Amino acid sequence: MEVSIPHDLGREEVRRRLHSRSHELGSAIPGGMAEVETDWPSEDRMNLSVRAMGQNVTGHIDVRDREIAIVLALPLALGFIQPMVESAVRQQGHLLLAPPAGG
Repeated sequence: MEVSIPHDLGREEVRRRLHSRSHELGSAIPGGMAEVETDWPSEDRMNLSVRAMGQNVTGHIDVRDREIAIVLALPLALGFIQPMVESAVRQQGHLLLAPPAGG
């Protein structure tokens, strides 16, 4: 599953915002009980590993010139909730790119 979120921030600012807000990703998962691990194998890709409700979801966020692409590999057991996940990812993706509070 891939969700694209447009931006007009420039890659450096997008990377800065993703770095500063990556700790917020766990609270974006329904129930707030997710364990999220991130790492940056390159300056324009943040890998994700999410563990919630006994399921593991892996993916990444690619930083592009005019958008970020959030790519997730949903386990087959979660395929039926893909539309809900896409909606939540789109909403949270916009929040990750929002201006910081007070600025």
